[in-house]
Amino acid sequence: MAHQKETNKVWFITGTSRGFGRVWTEAVLKRGDKVAATARNPESLAELREQYKDNLLTLQLDVTKLDQVKNAVAQAHAYFGRLDIVINNAAYSLVGTIEESTADDVRAMYETNIFGTLAVIQAVLPIMRKQGNGHILGVSSNLGHVTLPVIGYYSSSKWAFEAIHESLALEVKQFGIKVTIIEPGAYATEFGSAQSLKFAAGMEIYNDYKAEFFDTLKNLERGDPKATPQSLFKVVDAENPPLRFFLGSHSLPGVRSAYAERLATWEAWESASNAAQGTVAERYH
Repeated sequence: MAHQKETNKVWFITGTSRGFGRVWTEAVLKRGDKVAATARNPESLAELREQYKDNLLTLQLDVTKLDQVKNAVAQAHAYFGRLDIVINNAAYSLVGTIEESTADDVRAMYETNIFGTLAVIQAVLPIMRKQGNGHILGVSSNLGHVTLPVIGYYSSSKWAFEAIHESLALEVKQFGIKVTIIEPGAYATEFGSAQSLKFAAGMEIYNDYKAEFFDTLKNLERGDPKATPQSLFKVVDAENPPLRFFLGSHSLPGVRSAYAERLATWEAWESASNAAQGTVAERYH
């Protein structure tokens, strides 16, 4: 598969103060592209701004605030003249069992992980449509295909994220706009920090279960986030980029196993499923 690099692309990246957002922002600038980097605290990017001057525009942005999203996108477009690649990276994880987490806990997480992403997408689409091109990348997770206990609501946000982007890809292809879902496995980023985790109020009955779960997580082999930029660049430089792209080597085996198990279950119950189809003597209008 051939990849052709187009230089001087303009990127709009959310959640750039740490983790993948910070690593990718720096790598994009190093390769000679331009970045509108958003963060709740843009001063965290002061060092990069000093180094890369006019190639970096830093913007304060809380993606849960619709007016801020619209203003940030408009400022970035006015500053650079176009937006070629948009990466929705801002997200956090809610830690708590299904019973422990409140509706308010879940709603707040969805405001960032889903509605914040939607706000950015809806703000950039008119610009990309007018350009006749663009590439929207959403940072999901391998948990967009499989789930874990204790972070089930976070997983659910990624399942929703996946469905939204799959529909989006079909809808905007006609305008020359591409969509890719980036699905990282476990990485040694700050995603496990206090800023990227929120904890539901605990129930004592789950304490031992959660302790065992966190012990399991400690043993996960984590990838190096600084190893990811070249793979990301292959995706954005591809003439026909994939809709889904795993970051790291551990996700595909787990997802392959999960889907094999699902297919086996559906097939085992196929006769009962088919019996539920019934026959319809006449079509209802």
